[in-house]
Formats: sequence, structure tokens, C-alpha cells
Amino acid sequence: MKTQLTLIAGLIACHSAIAADEFRQHDAHVHGHVEFNIAQDGSDLLVEITAPGADIVGFEHAPVNDADKQKIADAVKTLKAVDGIFTIPSAANCVLADVHVDNTLESHDEHGHDEHKEHDHEKHHDDHKDHDDHKDHDHDKHHDDHKDHDHGKHHDDHKDHDGHDGHGEFTAQYQFSCQNLEKLDYVDTKWFTLFPSTEKVSVNLLTDSAQTATELTSKQTRIQF
Repeated sequence: MKTQLTLIAGLIACHSAIAADEFRQHDAHVHGHVEFNIAQDGSDLLVEITAPGADIVGFEHAPVNDADKQKIADAVKTLKAVDGIFTIPSAANCVLADVHVDNTLESHDEHGHDEHKEHDHEKHHDDHKDHDDHKDHDHDKHHDDHKDHDHGKHHDDHKDHDGHDGHGEFTAQYQFSCQNLEKLDYVDTKWFTLFPSTEKVSVNLLTDSAQTATELTSKQTRIQF
């Protein structure tokens, strides 16, 4: 699926600089604001959704208990059930060929946190050992530099690494194979019903017949091709 996303970016770049700018990924992170990127590649329709964790599960930090983990698992299941998110005209004969759902909430929790502890705390300890080995050095200056450099940065890095001050989000990627893509003139979405915290969805569309940037709301849920 990563190859398909790279393909989306390539298609955009080939068509126009404006489209390339509008098909940005993770440029802005605003609660209540979701982004759909849709591109055509021959008979394939490629869709990418980027959404803040707050819109999907109500939080953007790493899961802190089983209830949080269950919310994420349920959300991933919902996002993978693409039929519940999109309604595609049957005349286009589109079938889901591939789907991938990921989130940065769990990745903050499962990857790198232990590495962070091992890397920073051991380094922190070694720095203190080095400090003891050089007692004749300017102690006050070294201590002040150590406080300014290590403690503040260490604390900020730790918060960012945990994801508590970060912007956890979900990314869903879909590849549809369509026998009659020329008959695909619209797509409806039930996103606002599934995730009512979303206020608007920015849609960037690039096909053989359309190159548009539109916005959806709970009262306007149709993507016109």
C-alpha cells in the first residue's frame, strides 16, 4: 500500500503543482478536520484517509488502559470495513483489492518508548559518570549546562516520544479495482455518521476527468467526480 501512496503523489506531481500542494499528507492537524485523498491509476481507484485520533477514538495519546486499546481496535475494524464508509455506484463494478489501516497512537506506545528509556537514561547515567571522572572541570558551569541541555530537552523529548503532547492520528489506505471506472461519477460517505466528532472533510480528487478540491460536511456527504 505504501507503493500505492507513492503512486498517488507521483500522479499528482505529474498533473500540476497545485494538485501536488493540495494532496499534502499530514500537513495540518486540526481536531474535527479529516482529509480524503483520491486518485485514479488506470482501472484502480486509490483512497487515503487521514484523521486526528480525537475524531476517531476521542484521544490522541498512547493507550493507557484496556479501554483505550479496545477503542483503537474497534476503530481499526470500522475503518477496514470500507463498505460502511463509502458507497460506490454498482455500475462501476469496483471491488476492494487492498486495505491498510495504521495509527500513531499505538506506535508511540509500542515502538521506541523502551528504546527511548534505554537510550536516554543510559546516556544520562553515562554523562553523570563522565562528570564524576572529571571533577576538576568547572563544576558549576557543567552543572548549569547539564540542567539546561539535558533535563529540559530530555523531558520534552520524553513527552513527544510518548505521544502525550503529540498529535496521534489514523491513516486508512484503500485500493479499489474497477471494471467500469468511467461509470464512477460519485462516491457517498457515511464518515460523519460513524465519526460524529468530525466537522468537515477536505477532499482532494484527481482522476482522468476531474481534478478538484472540495469540502464535505454532515449535510453534504457526496463526492462528485
